[in-house]
Amino acid sequence: MSGLTPNSPRPIDIKLHQSSRLLEIKFDNGTECMLSCEFLRVYSPSAEVRGHGVGQEVLQVGKEDVNITAIQPVGNYAVKLVFSDDHDTGLYSWDYLYALARDYESLWLEYLGKLSVAGVKRKAQV
Repeated sequence: MSGLTPNSPRPIDIKLHQSSRLLEIKFDNGTECMLSCEFLRVYSPSAEVRGHGVGQEVLQVGKEDVNITAIQPVGNYAVKLVFSDDHDTGLYSWDYLYALARDYESLWLEYLGKLSVAGVKRKAQV
């Protein structure tokens, strides 16, 4: 996913809905999205999740109930999300958040496919 450019959409509002475990993001180009904490956790940009190169990704499982416990701004280009499972090493740049919002459906289906191939069943949501 590309780096921050002068024309990159930037968030103008980020709001956590802890009870529903959804992060609401509104971008300055009119794009609005609701991303689940589970989705954000399994697509963390951290090396722990993505590895240090192609093919080194680590499939995240059992994250259905994860929540975000803190959102920390990082300069004018990213946020650090702290999750209830103590994961806090991913910096979510504006471009990365926008790409997650834009490609949510295909990324979520890709994740579900990887779980299926690995023989992992997601726990039913309450």
